[in-house]
Amino acid sequence: MLPQNRRLRHLQGIYLRNLSFTRPHGRAADDLEADLSKPQAVHDGPPSPQLLHHARSSESLLPPTRPKDRRRSTTLAGVSPITRQKQLEYTVEGRAADVFFSLHCEGGEEDPVYISEVNERAINFNFRFFDLSQAGPSVTRKTQFTIKIWAKRQLEWSLLLTEHVDLRSLNFLGSLRSHQFPPNCLIFHLIDGIYSFELSSKRPEPKQAPALPTSSYNALMKLSNLDNSIQDALATRETLTAQINSILERTPPDAVPQAQESASLASKYVTAQTRSLRASQSRRAELQASIEARRTAIREGRAAQAKAAEDVGHAQSKLPGSRALLAAARESIHGQRRRVCEDLARIFVIAPSPSGAALSFCVCGVPLPNTDYDPTSSSSTEDSLSAGLGYVAQLTHALQFYLSVPLPYPISPFGSRSSIRDDISLLPDSQREFPLFLRGGATAQYRFDYAWFLLNKDIEALCVSAGLKVVDIRHTLPNLKYLLYVCSAGRDEVPERKRGGVRGLWAGRMKGRSVADDGASVSTAGSRSRPGSADSEAMGGKQRELMGRVASSTGININNDKERDTIEDGGPNSVVMDAPSSSLGSVGGNITLPFDEGSTRLTLRTKGLRENVGAHA
Repeated sequence: MLPQNRRLRHLQGIYLRNLSFTRPHGRAADDLEADLSKPQAVHDGPPSPQLLHHARSSESLLPPTRPKDRRRSTTLAGVSPITRQKQLEYTVEGRAADVFFSLHCEGGEEDPVYISEVNERAINFNFRFFDLSQAGPSVTRKTQFTIKIWAKRQLEWSLLLTEHVDLRSLNFLGSLRSHQFPPNCLIFHLIDGIYSFELSSKRPEPKQAPALPTSSYNALMKLSNLDNSIQDALATRETLTAQINSILERTPPDAVPQAQESASLASKYVTAQTRSLRASQSRRAELQASIEARRTAIREGRAAQAKAAEDVGHAQSKLPGSRALLAAARESIHGQRRRVCEDLARIFVIAPSPSGAALSFCVCGVPLPNTDYDPTSSSSTEDSLSAGLGYVAQLTHALQFYLSVPLPYPISPFGSRSSIRDDISLLPDSQREFPLFLRGGATAQYRFDYAWFLLNKDIEALCVSAGLKVVDIRHTLPNLKYLLYVCSAGRDEVPERKRGGVRGLWAGRMKGRSVADDGASVSTAGSRSRPGSADSEAMGGKQRELMGRVASSTGININNDKERDTIEDGGPNSVVMDAPSSSLGSVGGNITLPFDEGSTRLTLRTKGLRENVGAHA
């Protein structure tokens, strides 16, 4: 890099060699004057007074000669190790120190541009590289700066050296090898190499190139003639230029071409503006149509919003009643679930096992262990185990509908031959069905154990839905008994079972048989025909004929059409017939109830076999 091109942004690192705290001495005054061109180092402390003295000769500047004594290697041989240690500490303390440097730029800025890290206890320092390209043009474009060396000795920091550096006066070194550095020598690392002040510049040796032949006389004459020809051509060009300018000055200017060009340009501008005007008009029409469509949409939205607000007002007026109805329905559902769970607990009796073992129960008198059994047991024990699991499967299958909890593993209850299906695991479709009974064989044993495990997982899902925490899913009957106990618990009384059910089913069967005797069929309310149609009138005639037969057999007289219509509609005020069970045997053949009651409440309505028939009678 050329000296005039060096800038502060090219500086990347600084080295310090041969740290010294002693001032240089033994130089002549005229030698100092000869070195004024070099930048002087300003040390800390008060300046020494300028004293005049005689210049020393070159002989007097030589160090005093000493007699050549024999070199002794036993200087510290006879001293103690403590003395040796102290001597080494004194030597290191006299030369080593903690050092860092700071860079300052001229221009009134007191803060340093860069502060290096602290290098501890050394004589030669290689400071870290830095990048000043981000400091701004006022710093990076400078060629001169000041570097201050700070040293720490005896727990105190002091300014050791202040050097004013001009990058243009640095000498190129190339490398740090094969150089003898003076005390406190500063070395600067630029992007193209290493430079210093004290050491001389390293100049490259001249290259040895072969001598080139010079031009001949004829070649030089040809160049001279060519130069003369060029000069004549330039003079001729100047003459022609002057003649053309004089002719143009004498000829008056013609404004027609310029006017035609201006007219053509104006016509182009008019055409462009016309096209832009048409585009703006079409855009305005589109915007107007869009605004009108938005206004229409806003009006429609406001109308819909007003209607919605009106609907919300009507719904809010009905909200308390709906909430009360919902609460009553939930309470009724809870009560019915309690009643159903109590009925299931009475049907599937889970009682402690006669053996008296802990957590050992039997269902419907069949003992069922908690997944621990003897695989080598007899066939009677296997049948008892299959029957117990069949009861548990039937009870679990029924509870999923009453508690509205779908089972993760569907159950197929078939008594002692029940099975369970796993649609979750990665299994072939032909092996997803697992039996809840023993068949024999190692594979059958594994499939039976896995089926029992799936059944326990279904029971766990039912318990979790009821808010119960299952301690051990292997306790099949204890978990089921606990679930039935919690689901049937409550402070209020258990609601009674709504009347209907089997009696409504019996009435429907009796009605179907009566109509079958006449060669006709009566459809239920789920497939009722439209009132006033031919099918409705035919069905009404058959129902009236059936009511007449039932009334004649039970001794009930239906006097008018109003009572007959009320009975046919099966509403809350429908006529319910009380008749002894013995009198029903003559209606539609030999039809009798499977149980004996004093009086039976029957209805002719069979829609859905509803259980609340006659609840409001």
